[in-house]
Amino acid sequence: MALDRDHVLRSAAALLTRKSTATMDEVAKAAGISRATLHRHFAGRDALVRALEALGIEECEAALDAARLDEGPAAEAVHRLVGEIEPAAGLLAFLYTENQLFEGEAQHQGWTRIDDRIAALFRRGQQDGEFRIDLTPAWLTEALYGLLASAAWAVSEGRVARKDFTHMIVELLLGGARRREES
Repeated sequence: MALDRDHVLRSAAALLTRKSTATMDEVAKAAGISRATLHRHFAGRDALVRALEALGIEECEAALDAARLDEGPAAEAVHRLVGEIEPAAGLLAFLYTENQLFEGEAQHQGWTRIDDRIAALFRRGQQDGEFRIDLTPAWLTEALYGLLASAAWAVSEGRVARKDFTHMIVELLLGGARRREES
């Protein structure tokens, strides 16, 4: 029987989003396979994290596509993006804490593509007069990532209702990012 790699990765992601320190034994158990089988496909934790990174990038890019970032007002596109990315938010929150993914020259180019697309959305909002210009698109992008990770952790811990995920992030982020009318 062939290993269902997607099942293993999604099982690992589900476990690691709840318990980032889970061992490879725990990951194997969560996926319903032996530790030896897990190690045949992922030589160690780093290989597993790199595979999860690829999955996270794939899911982010799919969410960016589905959110139609170039359509309508930028604020509405941000709202659509947060809604589309919600299913992957737990995985992204886990990846956000894996510093080795974002250090040095080994950084996956997918993160740069994602950063560029989101920053372009914020830049468009600034050019259209929707968003403040004193906050850089890079900072707004990082703020979005931080809010996504924080909300994912709060939902997984039961401190926040899942149905409030998108509303909380969009209201907090855009509440600070929207350009205010001059008095």
